[in-house]
Amino acid sequence: MLNRLTDTLAFQSQALQLRAERQRLLASNIANADTPGYQARDIDFAQALRGAAGEAQGAALRTHAAHLGGDGGGAAAGGAGAWALQAQTNLDSNGVDMDRERAAFADNAVRYEATLRFVNGSVRNVLDAMKSHNAA
Repeated sequence: MLNRLTDTLAFQSQALQLRAERQRLLASNIANADTPGYQARDIDFAQALRGAAGEAQGAALRTHAAHLGGDGGGAAAGGAGAWALQAQTNLDSNGVDMDRERAAFADNAVRYEATLRFVNGSVRNVLDAMKSHNAA
């Protein structure tokens, strides 16, 4: 039972770390919307999570820096980081589509919150189970 809880929490913590990194990248894209030549970056979350989960099987979660490439550009485990696809080109070669970035930012924030609530609920259930066992 404890192993199952530990595995679930490890997986969810990986998901939270990847969501936080994606949020950072999306915020960077939004902040650089007017920077000439800036190209938007993003993470393929599903691919990055599969890579992170595969790396962590039977081992503790590595640090945030181990999952992300050293280039600071959001290259996640397994090469999941990439340039975001451009919907249209701008005269200044800026690749940020503000509508897409804002929508992705909001979606990622909601999913981060949902994952966090799931983790909190799992911990609360275990604590409640331990309390009811001690009371008997």
